Amino acid sequence: MVASSLAPESTVSVFINELDAIVPARRDGGEELSQRMVATLLNLMDGICRTDGLLVIAAINRPDSIEPVLRKPGRLNREIEIEVCLVLDANASDNLVGVPPKQDLFKEFSTTAKETFFADDPLRNFKDQPKSRKVVLGLQAVFPILEWAQSYNLSKFRGDLIAGLTIASLCIPQDIGYAKLANLDPQYGLYSSFAPPLIYAFMGSSRDIAIGPVAVVSLLLGTLLQNEIDPTKNPAEYLRLAFTATFFAGITQGKKNKKLFWVPAIAPLISVVLSTIFVYITHAEKQGVQIVSEGLKRIEKGINPSSVNQIYFTGDYLLKGFRIGVAAGMIALMEAVAIGRTFAAMKDYQLDGNKEMVALGAMNVVGSMTSCYVATGSFSRSAVNCMAGCQTAVSNIIMSCVVFLTLEFLTPLFKYTPNAILSSIIISAVIGLIDYEAMILIWKIDKFDFVACMGAFFGIVFASIEIGLLIAVLISFAKILLQVTRPRTVILGRILRTNVYRNMKQYPEATKVPVVLIVRVDSAIYFSNSNYIKERILRWLTDEEELLKTEYLPKIQFLIVEMSPVTDIDTSGIHALEEVHRSLQKRDVQLVLANPGQVVIDKLHASDFANLISEDKIFLTVADAVVTCSPKPAEEV
Repeated sequence: MVASSLAPESTVSVFINELDAIVPARRDGGEELSQRMVATLLNLMDGICRTDGLLVIAAINRPDSIEPVLRKPGRLNREIEIEVCLVLDANASDNLVGVPPKQDLFKEFSTTAKETFFADDPLRNFKDQPKSRKVVLGLQAVFPILEWAQSYNLSKFRGDLIAGLTIASLCIPQDIGYAKLANLDPQYGLYSSFAPPLIYAFMGSSRDIAIGPVAVVSLLLGTLLQNEIDPTKNPAEYLRLAFTATFFAGITQGKKNKKLFWVPAIAPLISVVLSTIFVYITHAEKQGVQIVSEGLKRIEKGINPSSVNQIYFTGDYLLKGFRIGVAAGMIALMEAVAIGRTFAAMKDYQLDGNKEMVALGAMNVVGSMTSCYVATGSFSRSAVNCMAGCQTAVSNIIMSCVVFLTLEFLTPLFKYTPNAILSSIIISAVIGLIDYEAMILIWKIDKFDFVACMGAFFGIVFASIEIGLLIAVLISFAKILLQVTRPRTVILGRILRTNVYRNMKQYPEATKVPVVLIVRVDSAIYFSNSNYIKERILRWLTDEEELLKTEYLPKIQFLIVEMSPVTDIDTSGIHALEEVHRSLQKRDVQLVLANPGQVVIDKLHASDFANLISEDKIFLTVADAVVTCSPKPAEEV
């Protein structure tokens, strides 16, 4: 039609690229519409080679994939085979990865150690400071109260006073109940809300954490201690082991509507007061109602006595105390840091994790020497503390002062407090820790984490706290082990009309590059996963070659490994790459690397692997590698 519309002396040239897309080979079982379209095109092309003034040129790199009838005389009866070779771009050196400069071994080691143990560079404020200023900064680093006390005023004290009195009204009945969970006398719960909060107020960096005994740690400690010593048969040794565990817990750590916040805060205190008065008036303890002082003459008055000489530093119970202390200390540390970070994010200030560890460790070490058991941040008390308007850690000091007055003057009043009311306080506090929304969110985000969560829950419910924690730890460890030993590898394709290459499962519209296979490794390559990565890369290649054979397409000639997610590689990883290279050589496939990081490229050169595959096979980006490895007509060489 086009030729006939032009002047007789005119010649029309028609170029058809990828002819197999227009006239594919007809196969049995193909779609009827596609079969009819091919037949129609063939009829239209009858005699095309004899049409004057019309030159049709068609290009294809897969001649076996077009309809065979098309190649008969009368249609396109002349075929010219152009040799295609795969060469490296003459300008490829501009796209190669640079070799990082050599670093001093000691400097490299010190930098690594600093990043590992002091990622936040805690000494950065000491640079270029006079000695006197460094002393002040050092004291402020250990005792943050020296820093924020300079701006402390009456307005902040008013908020801290209200918050301190409020959490004191909540902590006193809770402490008595939590001591029962730990199989300790009631006064030890109060002791743990007197000394540790004072230490934390001077050394902690959180403004909102309320320190004291908590239900989970008390129950865990009581269970673990009871497994070693019977508290009823040998209460003195039980108490000593509790102090020893608290000491090692400290050592381990050292390495709603705001207008109505007072309702849940004072409700436990009101319950204790009313129930105590009721039992005292009715003498219900004689009718079988168990009370706090049952078996005791009275609750001990006075502040914490020294317990330094009761801690086991030698003997059979030293190792047991250490084991129990490590378990309780880690749980207490995680709970406190989680609470602190939550409220720090709410109020937009920075929580120093190192200072928190030091503060929590110091307060429990001191606490173990002053008749306290393991204390940490409490979810319920910290929430009340925040809603009550606390401004600084002074609220903990106020709470300690109230507990001090209670220990000195009010402990006899708790003699007739029924255990049942303390149990209800504990239950109400623990129920608030169950977060259904968080559980649903975990299920949506990570099924493995959900399994660990449920494992801990059912393990604690049907066995014990330590069994539940052990299940959660084992499942979490298995997850980490699985992620490390079985990292993800994916096939990359080119996003249409871009030079961007992405995971083809995530972007199904991405297209593969002819004769090139692009694989991305989403993990560091270590001895634990190097063999798996090698096998997975070769399996990708095998699967792709089998697919190309079934579709009569050219075989893979280049394997590009995208290495930007590979943060590190060890000797085993390099050996795995060498084995991949040798295997590819046998298949007549060239190995190409794209975008290795500084650490990786340095090790590739140090191991001479870069020379093994040739430095011009290592590129800055996948796009550069693809451009270089793409097939080019022989005339362009």
